[in-house]
Amino acid sequence: MTTIAPHRRKRSLAPYALLIPTVIVLLLAMGYPLAWQLSTSLQKFGLAQQFGQPAEFVGLGNYIALATDPYLWTVVGRSLLFCLTAAALTMAVGTLLALLMRVLPAAVRVILQIALLLAWAMPVVAAMTVWNWLFDWRRGVVNWLLSAVGLPFEQHNWLQSPLSFYFVAVVIVVWMSVPFVAFSLFAGLTQVPDEVLEAAQMDGASPAQRFWRITVPIIRPVISIVLLLQVIWDLRVFTQIKLLQDAGSIASETNLLGTYIYQLGAGSSDFGTASAVSIFVLVLTVGISWFYIRSMLKEDAA
Repeated sequence: MTTIAPHRRKRSLAPYALLIPTVIVLLLAMGYPLAWQLSTSLQKFGLAQQFGQPAEFVGLGNYIALATDPYLWTVVGRSLLFCLTAAALTMAVGTLLALLMRVLPAAVRVILQIALLLAWAMPVVAAMTVWNWLFDWRRGVVNWLLSAVGLPFEQHNWLQSPLSFYFVAVVIVVWMSVPFVAFSLFAGLTQVPDEVLEAAQMDGASPAQRFWRITVPIIRPVISIVLLLQVIWDLRVFTQIKLLQDAGSIASETNLLGTYIYQLGAGSSDFGTASAVSIFVLVLTVGISWFYIRSMLKEDAA
C-alpha cells in the first residue's frame, strides 16, 4: 500500500519582506560604524586625516604595535579584574535585593522599588557629581563620617591611589547597576511556584537548599543573560571612570579599556590605534559571550 506524502504548505514570503527594512536599518546603524572602525584600524589615521589628507595603509601594523605594548595588556588585566569584580558584586547585591522584595510587604516593596528605579533613572553625570562630592578629599561626607568615628581619613584623597580609586569606581558602578539586576531577578523569582517551595519546606529543606536546588535552576536562564550583560557593560565602562579621572587621578595609572581608547583617539589623535583597540575589545566581548551563546545553542538543539 502506497502512502501519499502530505502536501507541504508553502511558506509565505510576507514576514521576510516585512523584516527587510529592519535589517537594512540595523546594517546601516551597526554595520557601517564597524566597517569604518575595521578600515581605520588598518591605517595610520591621525589628526591630518581628519582634515582630508589621505591615510597611509599600514595593514596589521597597529595590531602588531599593540600586541607588543606592555601597557595595553596592563589595561586589559585591569579591565577584566574590574569588570569581574563589579559584575560579581552587582549580581550578589541584586540577588539579595530581589529575594528581599519577594518577602517584603507590598507597601515596603513598592517604596524599595521606587528608590531603585530613581537610582537607575538618574543621569550618569548628575550621579557622578554627587559621588565626587561624597568622596571629595577636602569636604567630602565619606571622609567626615569616617573621621567622626575615629578613623584616620581626614582629607584622605580617595582618587590619588589606584587601589582606592578602583574601590570608589566599583562602588559607583555597582550602585548604578544593581537596580537592573534586582528588577530582572525579581521578575524571574515571581515565576517560581510557591507550591514547590512549600513542598520542599515541608520535606525539611533549609532556605539555602530551597534557593540553590529549586530557585536557581528555575531562573538560571535569567541569571545567565543578566550576568552576561553585566560583564559586557562593566568591561566597556567609560563615563564613571573618565569623570573620576577628571576629578583628580592620574589617567595612566587608572585607565580601563574605555578610557584608554578615548585617550588614544580624542587625546592623542591616533585614531588608527584607537580603532584597533576597539576591534580588540569587540573580539574580547564576543569571546566572553561565546560561552553563553554555546550553551544557548545546545539548549535549542535539545
